[in-house]
Amino acid sequence: MRRPQCEQVIVLRLPLEPRVPRHGGSGAAEVRQHLEQTLFDVGHPMFLKVAGHLAQLSVDCLAAQTATGPGVRPRNRRLSLDLPLRGSHSIGGGTRGECSMEQGMLTIGAFARACRLSPKALRLYDELGLLRPARVNPYNGYRYYGAGQLEQARLVAWLRRLGMPLAEIRRLCALDEPSSAAREIRAYWARVERETAARRDLAAFLIDHLSTEPTEEPPMLELRYFAHSDTGRVRPANQDTAYAGTRLLAVADGFGPAGAPASSAAVEALRFLDAEEIPADGVLNLLEDAVQGAAEAVRDAAGGTDGAGTTLTALLWTGSRLALVHIGDSRAYLLRDGGLFRITHDHTMVQSMVDEGRLTPEEAVSHPQRALLLKALTGAASAAPDLRLHDALPGDRYLLCSDGLSAVLPEDRVRQLLTDTPAAPDTAVRRLVDAANDAGGPDNVSCVVADVVDVGEAAA
Repeated sequence: MRRPQCEQVIVLRLPLEPRVPRHGGSGAAEVRQHLEQTLFDVGHPMFLKVAGHLAQLSVDCLAAQTATGPGVRPRNRRLSLDLPLRGSHSIGGGTRGECSMEQGMLTIGAFARACRLSPKALRLYDELGLLRPARVNPYNGYRYYGAGQLEQARLVAWLRRLGMPLAEIRRLCALDEPSSAAREIRAYWARVERETAARRDLAAFLIDHLSTEPTEEPPMLELRYFAHSDTGRVRPANQDTAYAGTRLLAVADGFGPAGAPASSAAVEALRFLDAEEIPADGVLNLLEDAVQGAAEAVRDAAGGTDGAGTTLTALLWTGSRLALVHIGDSRAYLLRDGGLFRITHDHTMVQSMVDEGRLTPEEAVSHPQRALLLKALTGAASAAPDLRLHDALPGDRYLLCSDGLSAVLPEDRVRQLLTDTPAAPDTAVRRLVDAANDAGGPDNVSCVVADVVDVGEAAA
């Protein structure tokens, strides 16, 4: 059953300055012209529509300085015209025809000032479904908000100040529990801090690179390297791939039914970099493009097989720096001045829980989902890899390894094995693989060790 439509009478009160009618005239035309100009000056779309309905009103009564009909009253030598309109809002006001909704409703301007969002932003958030107004005037499209919406609007404003994208804010605001929203904010901020740290390192490098005056001829550096991959003691087949060349170092850990072809295809797609002259500028762009080619090669190798893919961690040597590309949970370490530093970040569910403070690093070691990947090169669309630049110093030693090593040996033991063989990358690799197998060898083990050597000192 259709409900009867309820209508209100809206009264638009406009003070006018009527002129004395010309001699011999009624003055209605002048009053009409003045009224239309007043409406035009108000500038409100609803008010402008009133001019089109003036034919329905008795404007002749406005020609007189003294009102005798309904709706017109003398007041300080000014005329006041009450225009009855149909609608759902009451309009009263001053000379500019200001609007106000029912009690408790705010215009978009007042609401914007209260929540520190601009009217333009509020209109955008309405279009995106992020913050809908409580009511919209059907005649002019004006938006009105309830005071109860201020809390959500302020939350949106704060999240925008954090830099959170609108899509994530919409998802967060749809959550039922404040604790769930708090976890989302914590996870977002942890991601921002990781990305900021990477940019900070790059900025520090650029500042040093551009501001430091070279005092002497830089040393001629080269890499001395060795790579090896082992099946381990438990797995029936080896799905890892390890590679070391003059410029390229890489480890890939395949998974799924086509894991071995996937890891091999990823590394093979990068091997052209080993034979090309690497430009000093744009090396990260070059490496990123090469990884896109590797992702396509993995899709071809997987052949539509569900659940097949590979991790990929690689270093590209430019002669003075190493460009890193990383996706998955294989790792890269730097041994410098006796200290071991991990220079990659695992793209795993457990690592994200550590970043969010939901797990401690000690709890993560034994977590049942520690091998669950968030990023990898797969047969589906692959996520973007991490890309970074590292300055190389004589004496640096780099280690790339699959999780068959990093998940079995603690970092202190890895550091010890790398330190005990300072001038022999091949010996270091073999000792690392043997140690992983001695600890049970539950997974394939792949290692690449590369030493940064001063050519002049080595020749002497």
